[in-house]
Amino acid sequence: MRLAFDIAGATGAGALDIDIASLIIAGWAGRDRHAIEHHIEELAAIGVPRPSTVPLYYRVSDSLLTQAPRIQVVGGESSGEVEVFLFQAGGELFVSLSSDHTDRKLETVSVALSKQVCAKPVARQAWRFAEVAGHWDELVIRSHIVENGTRVVYQEGRLAALQPPLDLVAGFTGGAAMLPEGTAMLCGTVGANGGIRPAASFAMELFDPHSGRSLSHGYDIEVLPEVA
Repeated sequence: MRLAFDIAGATGAGALDIDIASLIIAGWAGRDRHAIEHHIEELAAIGVPRPSTVPLYYRVSDSLLTQAPRIQVVGGESSGEVEVFLFQAGGELFVSLSSDHTDRKLETVSVALSKQVCAKPVARQAWRFAEVAGHWDELVIRSHIVENGTRVVYQEGRLAALQPPLDLVAGFTGGAAMLPEGTAMLCGTVGANGGIRPAASFAMELFDPHSGRSLSHGYDIEVLPEVA
């Protein structure tokens, strides 16, 4: 899947097009065991079985990636999860933002399948990993949804709550500190305020308190009828 990014940073701005041929979702990627257990229990409350190991690396189709402002889902029981999106291009690691949009009804049967049936929205901006690596733990991911006409914070947390990205990469590659060229990884999420639930739109942000800049993206969810 071909993605296009605007790159902004201390070394200048530019554009980058990349073909993603392999997409990995790092699940249960919390750094704090108590936080991991909270997310496991949060999902268990809606019937999702416990993972076999943590972290757990799910492979999903690269064709699910999209930078469009709208996705379509079957049925009204899916929801987004804000996650850091890492990818390798030209021998350099870049950081963007994605949503691991997931079918929660199917998740109670198979987490892997529930991830496979939903598009994965990706922001159109990215940073060089080297420019934020030194203060990575201070970066903040957050998401918003609209409920009853009011925009509310759905998720928010510092990346200190999640596994360091190079540790996740090494866990997938067997020790290498770099992703293969054309490979992208979603790097885990933080808990949902008030529990996991669907919404008609999802907005997400990665905020750098050092520079005051953000990566952001939003998308609407069109629900298609679930027929038998």
